[in-house]
Amino acid sequence: MTIAVNIEQVSKHYGQLTALQSLNFTIPKGSFFGLLGPNGAGKSTLISIMAGLVYPSKGQVQIMGHDVRHAWRQARQCLGVVPQELVVDMFFTVNQLLTLQSGYFGLGRANRPWLQELLHVLNLEDKSNTLMMNLSGGMKRRVLIAQALVHKPAVVVLDEPTAGVDIELRKLLWEFIKRLHQAGHTIVLTTHYLEEAENLCEHIAILNQGQLIALDHKQALLSHHPYRLLYLAIPNLELSQLPPALHPKIHSSTTADQLVLQLHQDHDPIATVLDTLRSANLHFTDLHTQQPRLEDVFLSLTHRAVPHSL
Repeated sequence: MTIAVNIEQVSKHYGQLTALQSLNFTIPKGSFFGLLGPNGAGKSTLISIMAGLVYPSKGQVQIMGHDVRHAWRQARQCLGVVPQELVVDMFFTVNQLLTLQSGYFGLGRANRPWLQELLHVLNLEDKSNTLMMNLSGGMKRRVLIAQALVHKPAVVVLDEPTAGVDIELRKLLWEFIKRLHQAGHTIVLTTHYLEEAENLCEHIAILNQGQLIALDHKQALLSHHPYRLLYLAIPNLELSQLPPALHPKIHSSTTADQLVLQLHQDHDPIATVLDTLRSANLHFTDLHTQQPRLEDVFLSLTHRAVPHSL
């Protein structure tokens, strides 16, 4: 396996505050990698270290084999970061901003066709001569993505790329990002929209309080979660009618017309649950199950689980 990002025993301290503690993992080349965690987990600190904006207190990071401190020119040539904040120079046009960014990497007129392609695929062609101050927030987000890609980096880091954008723009961004991945770019995504990470990412790392608490293929992580949900349509449901054995399994999403039970994958056979309901003379009109989602795994690992009973 070729490694795109190598993180070796990385720690970061701000006085008495520990932002990162002994992180040690790799991101495979060509992967779609999810870097997840609650607020304050250390994701932004790690991205800043990868970009060379912050030095680690201990350890090292390599981008495509280049140390971000000792071979920073080569490392930055291989990395493009789309920040969460909309930080742009408001007095440049879109064209001027992208041309200036190209110059930072020593790219001249030969890079112009690529800039035109970025403008085209991000639907920015008609805004190319517009001042940044006159663009909407969604348009600024597209420019930030184009800015991160002017030098065709091998590794693209997306820090909350769809935060605060509308559905249409979100769809456009993901279609574009999928194209980048298919073209061979390594994608590193941080997001609080866990359904996006579940749909897109192949590998997942979860940080909590500066520590790595999970790292695996997405399907392997999902298979580790021991619970699934059983949805039963029961008109005019009264919880007092349920057998006592089922009360601990009642999920918080239960409603007056739908009973939702959280069942252990190994210890709660669905057939046994249905027999228990029949014995209490409770009849359902429909049922379906829901397998574990990434959100369930995330909440379980970060100790922020939703209550299982009403």
